[in-house]
Amino acid sequence: MNSFTAKLKMPIGISDFETIRKRNAYYVDKSSLISELINSMSAVTLFTRPRRFGKTLTMSMLESFFNIEKNSKNLFDGLEISKNEALCATWMNEYPVISLTFKEIEGLDFETAYEYLKEVLADLFSQYPFLIDEASTAENDKELFYNLQNCSATKAGVKKSLKLLVKLLFNYYGKPVILLLDEYDVPLAKAADNGYYKEMLDIMRGILQVLKDNNNLAFAVITGCLRISKESIFTGTNNFKINTITSKRFNEYFGFTEREVKELLQDINASSQYDKVKEWYDGYNFGGVEIYCPWDVINYADDFINEDKVEPSCYWNNTSGNTIIRSFIDRFSNEIRDDFEVLLKGGQIQKTIKEDLTYDLLHSSEENFWSVLYLTGYLTMVKESKFISKEITLKIPNKEIREIFNDTIKEWFATTVGNMNRNKLFQAIWNADVATITEQMTKILIRTISYYDYREDFYHAFLVGIFTGAGYSVKSNRENGEGRSDVVIKDNNNMRVAIFEVKYSEKKAYLEKDCDRALDQIRDRQYFVEFEDEYEEVFCYGISFWKKRCLVKG
Repeated sequence: MNSFTAKLKMPIGISDFETIRKRNAYYVDKSSLISELINSMSAVTLFTRPRRFGKTLTMSMLESFFNIEKNSKNLFDGLEISKNEALCATWMNEYPVISLTFKEIEGLDFETAYEYLKEVLADLFSQYPFLIDEASTAENDKELFYNLQNCSATKAGVKKSLKLLVKLLFNYYGKPVILLLDEYDVPLAKAADNGYYKEMLDIMRGILQVLKDNNNLAFAVITGCLRISKESIFTGTNNFKINTITSKRFNEYFGFTEREVKELLQDINASSQYDKVKEWYDGYNFGGVEIYCPWDVINYADDFINEDKVEPSCYWNNTSGNTIIRSFIDRFSNEIRDDFEVLLKGGQIQKTIKEDLTYDLLHSSEENFWSVLYLTGYLTMVKESKFISKEITLKIPNKEIREIFNDTIKEWFATTVGNMNRNKLFQAIWNADVATITEQMTKILIRTISYYDYREDFYHAFLVGIFTGAGYSVKSNRENGEGRSDVVIKDNNNMRVAIFEVKYSEKKAYLEKDCDRALDQIRDRQYFVEFEDEYEEVFCYGISFWKKRCLVKG
C-alpha cells in the first residue's frame, strides 16, 4: 500500500454529503445532476432506484447546494457544478429547503408506525422555531405548528404538516421552497408487510397533497425504491416527472459508471482487480447505461486499502435482509421454479414488466414478482433488450446477486423441507429400504429449485438440507474438506448412523453405474469402520443424481 492510497478514505455508511466533503473522503462527482434537474423544469421529479444506489447521498447533496441557511461554496469547489458560475450564483444557497426522509417509519402495527411518523415530523418542525415568532403567522397556523412539534397533532393536522411548513417558509423568506423527500415508499412497504396499508396510505396521500398546485414550491424531488401508482398516492399532482431505471435522462447519476469505477480503482492502485470487480458488481442497465452498484464498489475499495489481500464478496447481505425474494418464492415456488433455474444457470427470461405498482397488491401475481425483482435491482434488463410492450429480457446482473439468490433459495429449501413430513423417508433409511428412499428423495427433488445447475455441490447441499433440523446430528465432511464420506447422519438416541456418498451423473443412463461407484468408494475406503465400535447399526448408501432423478443403493 503506497502513501497516497493510505490517505484515501472511503465513506462507508456515510450518506451525508457535507460530512463526506469536510472529511475529504472519496466522492464520485454527481453534481452535474443539479443543472440537469434545474433545466428539466419539472414541478415534481420522482427518482426510483434500488437500494444502495446513492439516493440518500444525492438528496443530501441537493440539500447542501440549495439550502438558503447554509454556505456551501467550499463543499462544491472542484466539482463539476462549480464550473457553471452563473447557475451557482443564481441557485446555490438561495432557496429555503425542506429535507425529510421516511426510511425510519415502520412498525408491526399502524399505531407504532404512526407514532414514528409524528416523531419524524416533530424533529422537522423543531428545526424552524423562528417561523412562529413572525407576527404575520396566523394563530391557527401557530397552534398546528406547536402541535406538530409536540407530537400532539390530529391526523388531519399531520396530513397538513408539509403544506403548512412550505407556506411558512415561503412567507418568511419571500422565496418558493424546494422540497426533498427521501424513501417516500418505505412507510407503505412496511404497512403492506404488516397489514395496515390502507391506514398508512390515507396518511401519506394526505401529506403529499403538498405537491398539488402549490405556488409556494419551487420544485420537489422524491426518491424511492418502487414507483407507486400515481393515482393511488399522488392524486391530482400536475407536471409530475417519473424517472425510473428504464429512463434515459439522469441515467448516470445513481450508481457508478464504468469510467468512474476504473478511475476509483486506479486511485487505490487496484486497476488489476477491475475484471473481478466487474464480474461481482457490474451488470445493471439504467436507461441503456452500464452501471455498477456504488455500495459494493466503495466497500470493496475500503477492504482493498485496509487489507493485504482481498477478494470481492457479497456486501448486500451485510445491510438489510433480502426478504422480497423469499416472500415471493414462498407464494409462487411452483410457478417460478423453471424460470429461476434458467436464471441461476446464467440464462435469460422474457417477462412483462409493470413499472407502477401498489404495495398492497405486490404479491397478487407472478407477473408482479418479476417486476419487483427488476425494479429493486435483483434482475436487470439485457443491454440489447428493447422495452417494447413492457416485455423485456431479464438476467441476473452479477455474481453478488447470484450468491444472494443461492443463499435465499437454500434457506427457502431448508424451511420447506423442514415443514414436510419426512417420516416415511427416515423410516426407510433406518430399515434399509432403498426403493422407498429413492422414491421419497425424488419427490423432494421435484419441489426444489436448482441453484448450482445440478452440479454435485447442489445435490450435496440438498442431502444435508433434508436432515437438518430433524433431530439428527448431520456432518458434512465435504464442507470440512476431509477425505471422508460426503454426509453422515447420526441417530444418537437409537445408536445408529447412516453414511451417504454422493455422485453426480452426466446422463440419466449413468445413474446405476455412478450409484455403484459411490457404494464401491464407501467399501474400498471403509468409511464405516470408525463408527462400528460406537454405534449398534451402520447403514451405508450410495446415491447418484441426474437433474431431478436419483437412485439409492445400499
